[in-house]
Amino acid sequence: MHECLASEPLMAFLATADAARSRTFYEGKLGLTLVNEDPFALVYDVNGTPLRIQRVEKVVVAPYTALGWRVADIARTVRALVAVGVHFVRYDGLEQDALGIWLSPSGTKVAWFKDPDGHTLSLSQS
Repeated sequence: MHECLASEPLMAFLATADAARSRTFYEGKLGLTLVNEDPFALVYDVNGTPLRIQRVEKVVVAPYTALGWRVADIARTVRALVAVGVHFVRYDGLEQDALGIWLSPSGTKVAWFKDPDGHTLSLSQS
């Protein structure tokens, strides 16, 4: 079996057309720490994993979850994010509770929200 990248650190990428708006969201609402900003990207430390939010003229949003966090207590995390103005998404056909949390067939709890550029982000608790 080929394991060329199996032990290498992962780096995550998103894009933004408005870096100032993204900074307000990722720092002010999600509490991430900015480690570098240059003409090409904002770079955050997410618990040891770099998140590089590339500056682009036009964002092309994927129709699925682009980035997610595993959390210990999803209800507590959703409430904390709602308290700072994050809005959770509801999807037709999924039974989501009052907080917008869906219980998947595997037993994992999932909730989704969007960043200012429209990327779908998620929280999950196994």
